[in-house]
Amino acid sequence: MNGLSRRSLILSGGALAGLSACGNGIGSNGAARIDARVDATRDFLTSRYPGTVDLMQKAAGVLYMPLMTEAGFFFGGAYGRGALRINDVTVDYYSAAQASWGLQIGAQQYAHALFFMTQQALANFRSADGWAVGADAKYAVPDQGGSLAADTTTTLAPVVALVFGQSGLIVGATLEGTKYTRIIP
Repeated sequence: MNGLSRRSLILSGGALAGLSACGNGIGSNGAARIDARVDATRDFLTSRYPGTVDLMQKAAGVLYMPLMTEAGFFFGGAYGRGALRINDVTVDYYSAAQASWGLQIGAQQYAHALFFMTQQALANFRSADGWAVGADAKYAVPDQGGSLAADTTTTLAPVVALVFGQSGLIVGATLEGTKYTRIIP
């Protein structure tokens, strides 16, 4: 083998190894794992908070984030992955990331769902290059879960956010400043 062929072979092999290490999810079971967690989250919502069934049926789409992990010691952050479903069919996968600073010490985990109540709100979310929860979102507390369908002020909001299943040592969970980005799991 001459020097040029050997060099080309080494470079090609290095490029192939580099590309395989990217971990972009092609050929992995990441999507199936997220879908299973989303199914469990949806089932939990409908059994624990019956009012969400009507809300899901009225929504143009629902983004389920089954597990957000947040930790902080003055500076903090949160991360999770989930799926956007339209008519209960997954159409895209998303990551959610949040950074914060201030008086905070501890860690917690929680789940949340974003109900896009209008086609325009859903279109804005899907077309954005990194979407963040804005002032147009209405927060619903889990205690309202049984009566969400009857709450007309909630269902008139373009986006309804429901945070639930909190456990840990940080008091409260907010989606303020959370950025959602489309991913390939």
